[in-house]
Amino acid sequence: MASAWLLPEHIADVLPSQARRIEELRRDLLDMARTYGCELVMPPMLEHLDSLLSGTGQALDLMTFKLVDQLSGRSLGLRADTTPQVARIDAHLLNREGVTRLCYCGPVLHTRAEGLTATREPLQFGVEIYGHAGLEADLEVQELALDALHRAGLTQITLDLGDARLVRGVLGDHRLDEDRLAVLVQAMGAKDAGGVASFEGELPAAVIDGLQTLLGLYGDIELLAQARERLPRHPLITAALDDLDWLVRHLRATHPELRIGLDLADLPGYAYYSGVRFALYAQGCSDAVLRGGRYDEVGAVFGRRRPAVGFSLDLKTLVGLIPATQLRAAVRAPWGVAPDLRAAVRRLREQGETVVCVLPGHEHENDEFECDRELVNTSGQWVLRAL
Repeated sequence: MASAWLLPEHIADVLPSQARRIEELRRDLLDMARTYGCELVMPPMLEHLDSLLSGTGQALDLMTFKLVDQLSGRSLGLRADTTPQVARIDAHLLNREGVTRLCYCGPVLHTRAEGLTATREPLQFGVEIYGHAGLEADLEVQELALDALHRAGLTQITLDLGDARLVRGVLGDHRLDEDRLAVLVQAMGAKDAGGVASFEGELPAAVIDGLQTLLGLYGDIELLAQARERLPRHPLITAALDDLDWLVRHLRATHPELRIGLDLADLPGYAYYSGVRFALYAQGCSDAVLRGGRYDEVGAVFGRRRPAVGFSLDLKTLVGLIPATQLRAAVRAPWGVAPDLRAAVRRLREQGETVVCVLPGHEHENDEFECDRELVNTSGQWVLRAL
């Protein structure tokens, strides 16, 4: 019999020091998003399953915990991603014309961990811009994403760009069923030339050649010129390459230190993204810290198709990449019931100070705080003294 205090695999408590760092960063990122004009929303953890998974594809369905509502008998889901909920809020509850900028931060639950060390309960922070189809919204979201990582203290960031329209343009009018398309997307992401070649007979030779060409188009931004020369002529491909070129030029102008790479065959979230997609990597981290892009179809299932672009990240993962911060400075005070002492402690707390009153017999147990001053009584007055 398992011990009662053991948690499920890839589920963990967050202890004081880490919890403080996560909470401080959460507040910081939400305040930063507000400077861009983002409004905070708080969708529920639990929704009717048909609403929660509408239009999201099989991948999110497999990641979603499901249960039955004791009140209605309907199937419910615990959210594995917040974006569909925010799209519902934009489409039905806000129902605005024009641009709406929304942000959120809350836990999501996954049936399976996405890696050996990943949590099944990420704390998802994200930003969504609805109502603007132009690249200005894509650029704003990417710059906000960069600001988020800089605010967290990460340096030497790499931006990886791609576009879902490229594969669609190469496929042209040729369609695959959902299962076979998923196999193709997986082969493209893995740079598996043999896997792509296995579609001979299902797809014309020209399409196979175009897909094989995409496999080799990853590296620095000079590849955009090669892509124009080597990929088939198709309106979707031209639009995608033009958009990527525009974004690269503007990002380099405002972030000259930013490393920008391209991977035109990498297709995470292929069924989800409708245009430019991006990922941010930090030094020392093999997986993306943040992912985002354009997903104009996300609101269609709610009866209101709106241009949409955004990103999300896991705050728990992000905090794990940041060097530990110093303990918070605090004031040590004696415990007592004297009115003048209690008034002095209250005054300091009203001024924003952390005051740790030392309970009798526990003088050395304040692990979370670095007490650099103490409250002492001098000539009948309570004053601060450096330690």
